[in-house]
Amino acid sequence: MSDGLSFDEGPERRALRAAVADLGQKYGQRYFLEQARTGGDTNQLWAEAGKLGFLGVNLPEEYGGGGGGLGELALVLEELGAAGCPLLMMIVSPAICGTILARFGTDEQKTRWLPGLADGSITMAFAITEPDAGSNSHNISTVARRPADLDGKGGTGGGNGTGGGGQGWRLSGRKIWISGVDVADAILVVAKLADGPRGTLRPALFVVPTDSAGVEAQPIPTEIVSPERQSTVFFDDVVLADDALVGHPDAGIAQLFAGLNPERVMAAAYALGVSRLAMAKASEYARTRTVWSTPIGAHQGLAHPLAACQVEIELAALMIQKAAWLIDQGQDEAAGAAANTAKYAAAEAAVRTVDQAIQTHGGNGLSQEYGVGALLAMSRVSRIAPVSREMILSFIAQHRLKLPRSY
Repeated sequence: MSDGLSFDEGPERRALRAAVADLGQKYGQRYFLEQARTGGDTNQLWAEAGKLGFLGVNLPEEYGGGGGGLGELALVLEELGAAGCPLLMMIVSPAICGTILARFGTDEQKTRWLPGLADGSITMAFAITEPDAGSNSHNISTVARRPADLDGKGGTGGGNGTGGGGQGWRLSGRKIWISGVDVADAILVVAKLADGPRGTLRPALFVVPTDSAGVEAQPIPTEIVSPERQSTVFFDDVVLADDALVGHPDAGIAQLFAGLNPERVMAAAYALGVSRLAMAKASEYARTRTVWSTPIGAHQGLAHPLAACQVEIELAALMIQKAAWLIDQGQDEAAGAAANTAKYAAAEAAVRTVDQAIQTHGGNGLSQEYGVGALLAMSRVSRIAPVSREMILSFIAQHRLKLPRSY
C-alpha cells in the first residue's frame, strides 16, 4: 500500500475493479430486482463474492482476508452497485464488524469470526439505532449487566470483561432499522454498561449470535426495492459469555467510531455505485432515444443536468478515495470529517442523478422494464442512513468551521 495519495489506482486495484465488474455483470440488476420482488435473497452472489476474496479484501491475511484496506473494499461495493447489484451487508459485515474485530478483538475472537467474514460464510449485522436514540446515540438504553448486578451484589468486572470471575453478561434492550438480521449469524450490538448513568455514553460492544435465547427479530416493511431487509430486534435478558465483549469496556467510544467512519465511506461507495448505474442508463437512453429525428441527449435541457450530475459523481468519488486513504493510514481524527463529507457528497449525487435519470426517461423512467424507478427509494435513503445529511452538516459546522454546537 502506498504511503501517499495517488490518483492512479495502480494495476492491482484496476485488476480488482475489472474482476468485480465482471462478477456484477454476471448477476446484474435483473437478478437483484427479481430477488427483491419475489422475497428472495442475494446469498448466491454473496457466496461467490466471498469465494473470490472480494468480501474480505480489507481484512488481515492471517485471518483469511486480502490484507488490503478500506479503499479496496469500497471499490468492490461501488462496482457491484454500478452493475445493479449493490450488497448492502458489505457496509455492515466486513466494513463495520470486520474492522472493529480486526482492531480490537482478542486472538480467539479474530480466529472465530474473521475467516468467515472474509470468505462470506459468516455474516454479521450491526445494531446501534434505537427508537428513542437514533442520531443521539448517547441516549441508548440497551444495557449489558453482570448477573451479580441483577441480584443487587454489584460489580461489573474489569479489564477486558473477564474480571467478573467468568460470570458473563445479561443483555436487554431493543434496536431498530437493523440491516440483514434475517441472514446474519451474529450481531455486533452497541450496549451501555449498567454502571453508566443515563445520558452518559459508556458503550460496549458485544457479539451476539442470532440464535441466542432471547433474541427476536421482527421485519420492518419498507418501500425500498431491495432483497436486504430491515428489522426491529429485541434482546430479552440474553445470556452472553465473557468473551462476547469486544475490546475494553472503557474504550467503547473509540472502538465504536473505528467502525462508524468506515460505515460512512462504504455508504458513500454504495451511493456512488447507484449514481453510476443511473447515469449509465440515462446517458444510454439520451443517446438512443430519438424525438423529431434528434437524439434527446442533443438538447441542452437534458444534456446539461446530466453533465452536472456527472461532475457530482466524480467529486464524490474523489472524496471517497481521500476518506478511505485516511482511514487506511490510521488518521482517525482527520478521517471523521472526510468520511462524513464523502457520505454527504455521494448521497447528494445519488439523489440528483437518479432523479435526472428518471426525468430523462420520461414515462419509461417509471416502468420496471428500464430499472430506473427502482433506484428512487434506494438513492433517497442515502440522505438518511446511516447518518442524516443534517447531522453531517452539523458535524462539519462544529468540527471544521468551529461554529457553536447546536445540540
